[in-house]
Amino acid sequence: MKQSIITAFLSKTQDRFSEYQKPTGLRKRLEIVKKINGVTGVEIVFPYETEEASATKALMQEMGLEFAAVNANIKKETKWVPGALSRPIDTIRQEAVQLIKDAKDYAIAVGAPLVTCCPLSDGFDNLFQVDYQKAWKYMIDAVAEAADYKPEMPLFIEYKINETRVNCNLDSCAKTIVFLKEVQNTATGVTIDFGHSLLAKENPAQVLAMCEQSNVDYYLHTNDNDWQFDWDLIGGSRNFLHTVEFFFYAKEFGYDKYFTADASPRIFDMVGFFTEHAEMNKAIWNIVENLDRDKYRRLMHEEKHMDLMKLVRKEIYRL
Repeated sequence: MKQSIITAFLSKTQDRFSEYQKPTGLRKRLEIVKKINGVTGVEIVFPYETEEASATKALMQEMGLEFAAVNANIKKETKWVPGALSRPIDTIRQEAVQLIKDAKDYAIAVGAPLVTCCPLSDGFDNLFQVDYQKAWKYMIDAVAEAADYKPEMPLFIEYKINETRVNCNLDSCAKTIVFLKEVQNTATGVTIDFGHSLLAKENPAQVLAMCEQSNVDYYLHTNDNDWQFDWDLIGGSRNFLHTVEFFFYAKEFGYDKYFTADASPRIFDMVGFFTEHAEMNKAIWNIVENLDRDKYRRLMHEEKHMDLMKLVRKEIYRL
């Protein structure tokens, strides 16, 4: 498996109550990545972390790292706090679309394989706040325009049930699949964040299968939480068997993109935190690689439920 890190988590972060870690520049962030065994890539946030494309590309080559993705951030600016792609103000939507287009240009220039975008500010807090029908259409049209621009660079959309809005417009994988079917561009996909799937009370492995069956491409973020809040914990630290099943289907379906850590060290040592995350992922991946997946799926088809539970106990939990 190929593992990467969202570089924004290798600097100062904050929540409503406190700030964590010290601010770092891009070079320092990449130097931290180099210290983490098993991590060879990064997802970089555009335009807030990026330097001029040629300089960033040269720095990545110097460090011997690869791009997993470029993250188009359309929620940071004050003008986008109430929403970006779904707003009734045409200029606001167009500026957000232009940022995604610019991120595509940047990704092409640095040699990244895809652009991902998480429209968290697009949604609502109060009832009777937005015109749902128009907001949905505005988002479809905006993403369609961004996807049509240089379609050789695919655009992946990340969903989340809430935050920064009480209700995000794209709050589940199923809704995001429907959304992309409306966009009608095959150069699109879903960014599946393991923790976001838990928050939406989904089964992350089932989400993979839904995308696979619906012929919708996907890109994966790894982390963990308690199903109540997006804590971005070390992968597999709270939901071990869910992570095993998630990796089982990723392996079964031939997933070959990066597994990107969307995890936050907060009070913990950065290198130690991401080392344990990468090691946990690798260990679980190794478990999956040693499973007879044909046997598991055959027993599913035959509805041999207790035979499957015995295998889970012996081969996964090793009890």
